[in-house]
Amino acid sequence: MKTNAIIQARMASTRLPGKVLLPACGKPMLELLVERMRKCRALDGVWMATTANPADQAIADLCESLGVPCHRGSENNVLQRVLECAVASKTDIIVELTGDNPLLDPVLVDRMVDIYKQNNYDFVSNILKPGYPHGMIAQVFSANLLQKVNAAADDPLDQEHVTRYIHRNPARFSLFSLEPAADQIRPNWRLTLDTPEDYKLIKIIFENLYPGQPAFSFDDILGFLDARPELVKINTHVRQKSE
Repeated sequence: MKTNAIIQARMASTRLPGKVLLPACGKPMLELLVERMRKCRALDGVWMATTANPADQAIADLCESLGVPCHRGSENNVLQRVLECAVASKTDIIVELTGDNPLLDPVLVDRMVDIYKQNNYDFVSNILKPGYPHGMIAQVFSANLLQKVNAAADDPLDQEHVTRYIHRNPARFSLFSLEPAADQIRPNWRLTLDTPEDYKLIKIIFENLYPGQPAFSFDDILGFLDARPELVKINTHVRQKSE
């Protein structure tokens, strides 16, 4: 059973164009995410799923330089794009990620993959219940499940948001939601990259933690920000875009 991370990424963004290639510590955000995911012991590989738009050639070029296989497909039907990437990579278990979340903790990803493999759940994530901050999110499911979802999902929103159909049909699937430990609960924090304010905060985190420990953890981020509560205020006013 081949387990691969599939990262959705594109240059287009209404609030922060080109955000996935913005730099921190001398590297694009997308490279930093790939670097972190390559530390996951539960992953066999990391793939990129970007669009066929000319603007996303920059992402394809970065992937080539990093040795990351890249599939290019539809911009709007992200579900189809991720499924095509899974087929091209012969992936059995998909760890679905977005390029917006460069701070994602590889240990957290490993934990979710372990839960998926050791149980009979159709879908494992940490997004179904509030607790983890935006930006510390992963979702684990099989390529076979995504095939079924692709055949059933005819709502454009379900095609744009890969797992929306699964979230909306809990009676059809066996879902598990990982919740953080009591001292990790930060549902109102934003560690995702979607606005200039988000970028400012994420850049500060990388520039303070990465040089001394490139594989810094979620707990390291918590300790850093808890000691500097003024930093969290940089983007607390930003509202997450709804589906």
